[in-house]
Formats: sequence, structure tokens, C-alpha cells
Amino acid sequence: MKIHTVVFTAKEKAELLESEIPDVPVGSQVLVKTHFDLISAGTELANYHAMPNINGGYPDSGFPKYVGYSASGVVKAVGPDVTRFKPGDRVVCSWLKHRSWFLADEKSFYPIPDDVDMESAAAAHLCSFPFLGVRRLQLQMGESVMVAGLGLLGQFAVQLARLNGAAPVLCCDYSPERRALALKLGADHALDPGEENFIKKVYDLTDGKGVDGIVEVTGFISALQQALEYAAFHGRISLLGCTRISDQPINFYRYVHCRGISLLGAHTMVRPKFESRPNGEWTEYDDYRTFFRYVRSGRLKVTPIISLKVSPRDADAVYQKLGFEKNPPLGVLFDWRDIDE
Repeated sequence: MKIHTVVFTAKEKAELLESEIPDVPVGSQVLVKTHFDLISAGTELANYHAMPNINGGYPDSGFPKYVGYSASGVVKAVGPDVTRFKPGDRVVCSWLKHRSWFLADEKSFYPIPDDVDMESAAAAHLCSFPFLGVRRLQLQMGESVMVAGLGLLGQFAVQLARLNGAAPVLCCDYSPERRALALKLGADHALDPGEENFIKKVYDLTDGKGVDGIVEVTGFISALQQALEYAAFHGRISLLGCTRISDQPINFYRYVHCRGISLLGAHTMVRPKFESRPNGEWTEYDDYRTFFRYVRSGRLKVTPIISLKVSPRDADAVYQKLGFEKNPPLGVLFDWRDIDE
């Protein structure tokens, strides 16, 4: 059967390409028609711009590049060994690229509750990343938190830090629009990291102590340096954003050793495969389950973060917006429902 895939065919060039896959699943395979597919701008733009450190630190394989990993869809057929799904089931689709159809092992899918809409469900896998970033801090109720960077992951991290008992929940971003959204989603204070006396303001808002737990989502060394300067003694910094370019030195003796700071890697590859651990590392499935509980109860908001829904036919224009506009859209969903149906 014919399918379409969004592919980076060259640096800063996205195309919708046609290919073929079998239309009859075998073994434990599941065939799924994609409905919605959420762009993860940080990771995808790193590939789009051909930045370093985009393959877990291993050498880059070059173009073409296949990106995308958080989608929702409907099961159309299942192989004879499938035990968890049947045709008609709505599912989360993980790690399967931006495609109109998925044919993969049933382990790549997770059921969507009946009372959760498909657009929100498309964010389940992506939201598991800030779940990990916040869990790694092992917060205690009443500890202060700063979320540095208010893209998709940061907006979720603000909400999750609040749900985890943080007080106050601080956040920072250069965009006034993103700061305003974070305040609506539960942040207590939203700051501009470029404003005068930014560090002093953070200390004032934490009673002179500094921040106990920091979720660094920007991936910029300059933001990490700032975080080290406003972290409390024995503070923890969760490195949720991928710091791909180390373009300035950090005085680790002054800011880390002498202040007892913990730097915590929070890349999703550190997750356990089968059983969640009490140190803040949960499996993807356990985080999906928690995501849906929060969405269903109204404690976690997805809809306000989605700012644009587009056809995959417009992929090149979308990535141009994300990659080059000064104020790019925040959450972008590909709508695949009329592609190859």
C-alpha cells in the first residue's frame, strides 16, 4: 500500500515523499492510520539545521533524515499474534516518524482512553520527556522550581512541576507570549532571562536562597550558566534540553563543586525498559498512563499549547516557520487524516 512520509532530504529542506508498505500485518505487527502527529521542534530543528550531537553523540549519518515520534492514530488491522489491540482501537504511536500509516510491532502503541481527544493524545509521548525531566529532580513539596525555556517541553514542565508540589514555580523565556501562556498554565512567576538584574530577581522570589530544582529546556550553554548562578546550594539541575553545542566554558569548580550542585542527565534514553524506578526514572508506558490521568482530570492542559494544525503537504513551509521566524509557532500538529486514507 502507498504511504507518505515527511523527510528532510537536504539541509533545511522538507519534502513529503511516497513509498510502499505491506497492507497485511504479520506476527505481532499492527497497521495504524495516523490522525495527528506532533512536531518536536527542538530535536527536529537540530536535524533540519544539521547541528552536531543529534544522534546520541554518535556520528551523524547525513541526509535524508526521518524525524517525528509522537502521534495518534486508529488501528486498521492486526497480525495473528497481537494480543493488545483490535481494529478500531485508538492508539498513541511512539518513535515511528512523520508518516501517514504505521506498520510496527504492537509494543510501539498504547491505548487512548475513550474520553481523550486524538489531538491531545498525540502529545502523550512527547510529554513523557518533561515527565522525566521533572521526576529526575525528586522534588519535595514546597521546593522552588525554575523551568528555563518555554517551548513545548517547558510548557508541560511548568504544569508538571506544580503538580509535583513545587512552590513557587518560576519560569523564564525571551518570548512575552510564551511567558504569558506559562502563567495561564500555572506558573507563579514568568521572567525574561535577558532583563536587567534577572539573577537578583530570582533570588528575591526564593527568599534569597536560590532555586532548589531547575529544568533546563533550552539546550544553550548560556542558559545553563545562568541556571548555575541562580541555583540554591545543593540544588539540582535537570538537563532536559539537549545541549548540542558547548560554545562557552563553565567554571565547574566555582559553580558546581563548591556549591554541591547536581547536574542530572534527563535524555529519554536513560529510561528503564520494563520497570519504573523510585529515583525518578519511569517507563514510557507508566508516563503515558499518568499523562492520561492528568488530562482526563483537567490537571494537565494540552490544547492551549497547540497553536497550529497543518497538512503534511505544507511541511516545507512549516519547518521554514519553525526554523527561521523570530516568533515561531509553539505546538504544531500534522493532520494526516486525508492523506492516503
